[in-house]
Amino acid sequence: MSLTPIRTTCPYCGVGCGVVATSQEDGSIAIKGDEQHPANEGRLCSKGSALGETLSLDDRLLFPEVDGRRAGWDEALDLVARRFSETIAEHGPESVAFYGSGQLLTEDYYVANKLMKGFIGAANIDTNSRLCMASSVAGHIRAFGSDTVPGTYEDLEEADLVVLVGSNMTWCHPVLFQRVLAARERRGTRIVVIDPRRTVTAEAADLHLAIAPNSDVALFAGLLDHLDRMGLRDNAYVDSHTSGLDAALQAAGECGFPGALNATRLPAELLREFYTLWSRSERVVTAYSQGVNQSVAGTDKVNAIINCHLFTGRIGRLGMGPFSLTGQPNAMGGREVGGLANMLAVHLNINSASHRELVRSFWGSPRIAEKPGLKAVDLFRAVGEGRVKAIWIMGTNPADSLPDADAVQEALRRCPFVVVSDVTRTDTTRHAHVLLPAAAWAEKSGTVTNSERRISRQRSFLKPPGEARPDWRIVCDVAARMGFAEAFDYQSPAEIFREHAALSGLANDGRRDFDIGACAELSGNAYDALEPFQWPRRRGEALDAGTTRFFAAGGFYTPDRRGRFVPTLVAQQAVSPEFPLILNTGRIRDQWHTMTRTAKTPRLMSHYAESFCEIHPDDAEDGGVAPATLVRIVSPQGSAIVRALVTERQQKGSIFVPMHWTDQQTAQGRIGAATFAAVDPVSGQPGLKSSSVSIEPFDAAWYGFAVLRNRPETIRADYWALARAEGGWRIELAGTEPVEDWADFAATLIGSGENLETLSYSDQDQASFRLATFAGDALLGALFVAPQPVAVSRTWAVEHLSAPDIRGTERLRLLSGRPGTDQADPGPIVCACFSVGANQIAAAIENGAASVEAVGETLRAGTNCGSCRVEIRRLIDAAVLKKAV
Repeated sequence: MSLTPIRTTCPYCGVGCGVVATSQEDGSIAIKGDEQHPANEGRLCSKGSALGETLSLDDRLLFPEVDGRRAGWDEALDLVARRFSETIAEHGPESVAFYGSGQLLTEDYYVANKLMKGFIGAANIDTNSRLCMASSVAGHIRAFGSDTVPGTYEDLEEADLVVLVGSNMTWCHPVLFQRVLAARERRGTRIVVIDPRRTVTAEAADLHLAIAPNSDVALFAGLLDHLDRMGLRDNAYVDSHTSGLDAALQAAGECGFPGALNATRLPAELLREFYTLWSRSERVVTAYSQGVNQSVAGTDKVNAIINCHLFTGRIGRLGMGPFSLTGQPNAMGGREVGGLANMLAVHLNINSASHRELVRSFWGSPRIAEKPGLKAVDLFRAVGEGRVKAIWIMGTNPADSLPDADAVQEALRRCPFVVVSDVTRTDTTRHAHVLLPAAAWAEKSGTVTNSERRISRQRSFLKPPGEARPDWRIVCDVAARMGFAEAFDYQSPAEIFREHAALSGLANDGRRDFDIGACAELSGNAYDALEPFQWPRRRGEALDAGTTRFFAAGGFYTPDRRGRFVPTLVAQQAVSPEFPLILNTGRIRDQWHTMTRTAKTPRLMSHYAESFCEIHPDDAEDGGVAPATLVRIVSPQGSAIVRALVTERQQKGSIFVPMHWTDQQTAQGRIGAATFAAVDPVSGQPGLKSSSVSIEPFDAAWYGFAVLRNRPETIRADYWALARAEGGWRIELAGTEPVEDWADFAATLIGSGENLETLSYSDQDQASFRLATFAGDALLGALFVAPQPVAVSRTWAVEHLSAPDIRGTERLRLLSGRPGTDQADPGPIVCACFSVGANQIAAAIENGAASVEAVGETLRAGTNCGSCRVEIRRLIDAAVLKKAV
């Protein structure tokens, strides 16, 4: 009989979906969407649906380690406290740093920020949210005087026009995109996508503007000039509630339509269509994500968007406003507690002496940071230069996720003292002098804040394994050993949350946007039962008082209470003959960050089992790169090797590579090694979508593919990409030198021993080789090798790992790599939610399923999160075209 269902929150994107987790009799965890949560109303994406499959302990950190050996908690914590204290005493508080994560809960973030800024006395605490949301924060502060998201998710459903800028929402915020599509069905909402790539979101849109990379500022400066010329200024709003318009209009006028046309490289009629559509749609939401933020001009991009909304007064009202789509589950919560190096707690200004004193006095701290600290890129540069001598990394993997990642690894290698608290081993943990096992998602209790300012409870439903502890507890134990026990004597996350809430309401009275003072006296039971709510919720207000929008009637948080227009600078990225292509990086549908969670489930590895590079056919031809071969991406910083995906969906002159793969899953596939570490001068956010690179073919003497029952201990290949599969593993391989003995190679990969039976085939010169090894009637592993990318029905081959009885002709079929005419090959997985392959969808189409809905009725594909619906539509369109021909 199952245990009581636990309502908690998804640990992936900033949509902040509610999740219901239920323990089953067999020990597994059933996961479903929380129908009562207002963010998702029961929907979950492929990643959220597979959460129950990611809870295995096979790669968890279970015990503290010191210098690679197991240690007790007291020894490890004593060492951390002593080394940090000694470093501060000898070199000053700015010689130490913390680096956190949007995966931390608000309570974790709060105590880490309090320790660093209020008791160590420096602001060297930053977070991986710097990599995704810092430009949005900076743009908000410049325009609004505060880091305020004006609107709510409801606005996306009530808009006449939703403009998605640099957002592949179908894959990156899929549940939210389904709400937008439902609004289009219900009320005719138009959808415009602005993205250099023809993503699945662009294909689902009514209008796609494939602008040149980094031309967003020019696009929206041209729009502001167009709005002015059309007389669409909201005079009452602008005159009463804003300042700085003249300078912004002058800058926009210098760009105008000609400048926007030149910078974006769009057809003139398409640019006019967009400007006209935006102008004539009263309810407009401009939602943006990493395509805007991850730029060396990200803050100007944000302000160029906000300028248009301020000019027309389309802000803070139903169905209108600029909307930042947060990347991580608690990036917003981290901003609320001051987890960024340039912020104080609860949206207070670190540059204000009165704000600093307010926080210092409330905390009772001996000192307070008096200036902003080092932002992420500069922080790790300081580590490499020896200015930061001790660093504590919490719940993130900067050795892969930061730009110029090889330099980051080298900085960590040279750092005198590195502490890492995490749940699993990563490319970062290998550099830790002290490794602390932290509680994971299912074991943590606290709060998170989503993109619409909605605070939700994350509730634990599993006990921490081994000796793992919550992050807040680890931080507080170190703080106590550093001499600050009284200020960190918390017994539960509820106590931390109450203090955070009380600080937010201190001397506030509406002077600051962030205020959850209504929660300052929550009992432990009330905290446990806390329902999702949006801030602000000031003292005396009920938590269910309804949604809140900002700035419809002004009330900005600037000194004069006016919103600011910000002149934006139009600049284009230059490329060189040596590095002529622009590298764009980002997420793919079923993976998350550096895959420490998503790579644990075969279902999520089935869509893309290895990293890839989208390349336009012309660029591929110019670079000598053939489809499905391997390509080396080279920049001044480093290089990476990935699979070539040649497609006209990619714009000529640009390439796209996913950000997720690390040394844990692939050899030479870390794209962070090739990304440039230039940052936005205002926000400090790196331009992860605009590195200058070149491409060249990987000179492979052979390619291979294998399915394996057990993870291999040795992989003798120059390139490999390993992924979990049902019943075992799958691996792509390639080498630059011929292999003399393929049977020996296979034995090191698959395993060897007595009572094993092996079938093999090779041609005369052994350029092609195939081998399958069986333990009884079960497959232990199979290897397929060829001089070119191996032609094997991969999904079908993987299925043999779970087959209990493989005999006779089926063994020969497996060796051939293709099913017989009497067998079904699912084909490449399209729908990860229900593991439906392309061949299954094609068969359903052939049998009369002529619409996405009909395919869903037949196979369930596309009926959960909907993120595969565009791919299903592609298959339908291809079938129709084939019949027509």
